[in-house]
Amino acid sequence: MRIERRTIVITGASSGVGKGLKECFEKKGDKVIDISRNGKDYQCDVADEKKLKAIFDDIYLTHGGIDILITSAGYGVSGAVELISEEEAKRQFDVNFFGTTNACKYALPMMKKKAKIVIISSATAIFPLPFKAYYCASKSAIDSFAQSLKMELSRTDIEVTSICPGDIRTNFTENRTKIYETNDRYGKSVELSTKPTEKTEKRRMSLSYAVKKIMKIIEKDKFKPQYIIGRQYHLFYFFKRITTTKFLNSCITKIFYKTK
Repeated sequence: MRIERRTIVITGASSGVGKGLKECFEKKGDKVIDISRNGKDYQCDVADEKKLKAIFDDIYLTHGGIDILITSAGYGVSGAVELISEEEAKRQFDVNFFGTTNACKYALPMMKKKAKIVIISSATAIFPLPFKAYYCASKSAIDSFAQSLKMELSRTDIEVTSICPGDIRTNFTENRTKIYETNDRYGKSVELSTKPTEKTEKRRMSLSYAVKKIMKIIEKDKFKPQYIIGRQYHLFYFFKRITTTKFLNSCITKIFYKTK
């Protein structure tokens, strides 16, 4: 039975998956440090690199080493690529990609022995969706980053993994930046394909189910490079292994590209 109190840093722990994980670890008696825009411990937009670095410096001075780092902060942008501004596209990567990579960079010097880094990516890193190109690309980027980091740390005792959940019933979709601007090329498809509906919300996995699955992974002694959460996306992954990308993309397009 584990009796030591671990120090766990979670970015984005004020809502959604990050908040669910924070509550689970606190029930176990661990010290959880929240870094988020509405954080209880540290309020920070993870896109602000200087502030993020200062926070990790303060964490080391105040709490010492880190046992587990979980990067869960992020948001989504939806819309047609040609109609999303460069500013919005860069903001997507500043938060999702650089917010993740900088947290890892600044946490690494203070990671304890047998420490763990858990990067919350998305199933869309593996299965891109129409009208969510920048979000999918940012999640694919941090998934790839996690694999590279795992290789870099392969001769140390630090475990790294990327967790790719499918859709979860949280306020993430509600808070997503939705750009419904369109033209003759897309008509109503941009809005129809990205606007949340009662039907799609019901298909999402519950937050408690997702958190339970992620917690089970985090408590493993050794990590696989990547984990997928969600039955639908496990099915997609099965097809990805036995069929062509062209066929799989065609199937995904038929499911997620709405015209009416």
